Amino acid sequence: MPEHAYAGVRVPSARAVPGRPSGPAGLRAPLAVAAACVVALAAVWSVAELVPAAHLKDAVTLYRFTTLSRPGLDSIGHFLLRLLEPGLFVLWSIAIVATALARERPRLALAAIAVLGLAPLTSELLKPLLAHRHDVVGHVQVNPASWPSGHSTAATALVLCAVLVAPARLRPVLAAVGAAFVAAVSVSLLVLAWHMPSDVLGGYLVAGLWTALAVTGVRVSERLRPSRRVAPQAG
Repeated sequence: MPEHAYAGVRVPSARAVPGRPSGPAGLRAPLAVAAACVVALAAVWSVAELVPAAHLKDAVTLYRFTTLSRPGLDSIGHFLLRLLEPGLFVLWSIAIVATALARERPRLALAAIAVLGLAPLTSELLKPLLAHRHDVVGHVQVNPASWPSGHSTAATALVLCAVLVAPARLRPVLAAVGAAFVAAVSVSLLVLAWHMPSDVLGGYLVAGLWTALAVTGVRVSERLRPSRRVAPQAG
């Protein structure tokens, strides 16, 4: 890990500190992701609500997932979704923030707090505001106030924040395991008919939006006031 040492104070280089920008592109990338998430959110809701063919396709896709329902599979689904209940979600969030603090990354800890607090809140606020009637196929019906899915938002936010605060060497493994977890949660939501497919996709995008904004905030903070950690001089 490259460092520059001055008078006994080691200042990690841009690559040494997660979130440290390396030129204007360091800010453009997460801002572009955030903008893409906003556009995608608007597009997903508009298509799912205003385009009759998409409205029906959403319901047909949900019905096909519900045909996979089996006692054993349903039990696994309920177990996975219980892991995201408010009490446990708070515990997972505390663990993620504690990891960032243990690694002496307070800005990443604040970013994780922001994402884990604001992403689920955003989904819960949007549900009643954007409620719309869903088509019914095979007597499978979902509550109108279902978009975006709070469970898919919570699962995605947890995984993204875990990857954000983890050491670089662990991120690929965490990302792979996290993606599998999010996929399993998503399938469970559909098999159990808790949400429409468009609801699940909306949850991904809400979590992605807040994570991109949080990363932008960390990089702006690092640009304005770079982190410095005191360490003994080498040799």
